[in-house]
Amino acid sequence: MKIVTIVGARPQFIKCAPVSQAIRKEHEEIIVHTGQHYDANMSDIFFTELAIPAPDYNLGIGSGPQGGQTGKMLAEIENVLQKEQPDMVLVYGDTNSTLAGSLAAVKLHIPVAHVEAGLRSYDRSMPEEINRIITDHVSNLLFCPTQTAVENLAAEGITKGVYLTGDVMVDALINNVEIAEQSSKILDDLGIYEGEYYVATVHRASNTDSEENLRNIMEAFGVISESNGMGDVCKTGNSFNSAIIFPAHPRTVKCLKEYGIYSDLPGNIRLTEPFSYLDMLHLMKHAKMILTDSGGVQKEAYILKVPCVTLRENTEWMETLENGWNVLVGADSKKIVDSVRDVPSERIKSFDRFGKGDAAEKICSVISSIND
Repeated sequence: MKIVTIVGARPQFIKCAPVSQAIRKEHEEIIVHTGQHYDANMSDIFFTELAIPAPDYNLGIGSGPQGGQTGKMLAEIENVLQKEQPDMVLVYGDTNSTLAGSLAAVKLHIPVAHVEAGLRSYDRSMPEEINRIITDHVSNLLFCPTQTAVENLAAEGITKGVYLTGDVMVDALINNVEIAEQSSKILDDLGIYEGEYYVATVHRASNTDSEENLRNIMEAFGVISESNGMGDVCKTGNSFNSAIIFPAHPRTVKCLKEYGIYSDLPGNIRLTEPFSYLDMLHLMKHAKMILTDSGGVQKEAYILKVPCVTLRENTEWMETLENGWNVLVGADSKKIVDSVRDVPSERIKSFDRFGKGDAAEKICSVISSIND
């Protein structure tokens, strides 16, 4: 079977790695990189570190308005599909690349397989939510990471072609966490110590496109060390106690500068360029806590057993909210600080709600059985 895989953003590269490895044992795979994430730190290095085969096509679409970006992807992906004539198109997650890939395929009557199907935040102001819904409703095979996702699809009348496989992110973490432990020098490079720093990511439009929200979040970050009873941030050379390591998306940096926040960031915020997957994995694993508006990072924090504060009003990963391990705070400064103070003392007994690391093999098994 010839399968065209569509990817375009950091989380999709991570999810693609174990699935691509499994698929290529039995099938021909063509990888199409839309170029949605085109920066080397957010794209090229992931293919190298995760041993993903180089893309057969790199469309180089880049950033842009939601409609314009999706439209360009749709046209270019359609050209590739008409040339390759695949038996199936495989898409991941909920980005514009996901939507464009699924629409291009279904209009050409090519079966669509959706990895990470069934997620719902029930917030249609999020572009990702629209992308998820449409992709699920045009897909032939829906690979769900959790039972909740299966139930979400059933509530919308989708029961055919639905498979509970577990989450391929678990596969990726299991495959790479020890490699990261052995190879990453990021803590030394940053001059920080295990359990004595926070990791933050902020990239969602609801936060970056709102000066008030972005300013509130940065102000909260500035007092987090005090909220933990540690007093003023202590700086010794390049070493910061309770530093917030903040690998910033280029778009986030642009907004920080536009709003005049960039030059006045609190001293404990260590703004950096995005890290490689292995460095980010190592950084998150040893953090005191993670603060994020990313769906994928919420889930990675949960799997790594690191408490998380989510800078959103909702989440598609409801399972992470158990026992207060992940909390939703939006962009409310007080809620952010209070949540950091109230770190869960009770460890969750089981962190296997997302599977046990065999999702890629299950997905490939289903695809192979369809081919039979």
